[in-house]
Amino acid sequence: MLLTLLGCAANPGSNRTAEKTPIFDAQLAEKLGADHYGMKSYTLVILKTGPKDAVITDKDQRALLFKGHFSNMQALEKSGKLIMAGPFSTKNSLGYRGLFLLDTTSLELAQSLLQNDPTIKAQIFELELLPFYGSAAIPTLLDVHKKIAKESP
Repeated sequence: MLLTLLGCAANPGSNRTAEKTPIFDAQLAEKLGADHYGMKSYTLVILKTGPKDAVITDKDQRALLFKGHFSNMQALEKSGKLIMAGPFSTKNSLGYRGLFLLDTTSLELAQSLLQNDPTIKAQIFELELLPFYGSAAIPTLLDVHKKIAKESP
C-alpha cells in the first residue's frame, strides 16, 4: 500500500490518465456541426457606437428603438441564428457597446439578419463583422442560460 502511494506521488498524473481521455459523442458532434477538433465557424458581430447615438436624445424614442432591438434579438434567437449576445460592461476607447455571435459563416447573411434591428437602422449602432472559429458547443449556452436567468431583458 505504501509503495502504491509513493508510486502515485512520484508520478501524480499516472492515475488521472483515464479522467483526461475525452469521451467522444459522434452524434452530438454531428448535431452541433463540429469539425474534427469540436469546433465550427460563426460570425462575430461587434456593435459600436454609431453616428446618431448622441443625436437621438428623446428618451421615449430611444426606449422604443431599444425595445425593437431586444425583440429582434429574441427573433434571431428563436430562428437559431443568435447564439450569444451581451453588452460590454464599461465604456471603452474603441466605442464597442456589445456583441452578437451568429450561427452563420456568411458575413452577408449576418449583415442582412441585423438590418431589421431598429437601433442599427437608426444608426445608434454600427456593425463590425468578423469570422470567428470556436467551440461547436457554444450554441448550447442559451439553453443553460434560460435555466439560470430569473428574468429576460
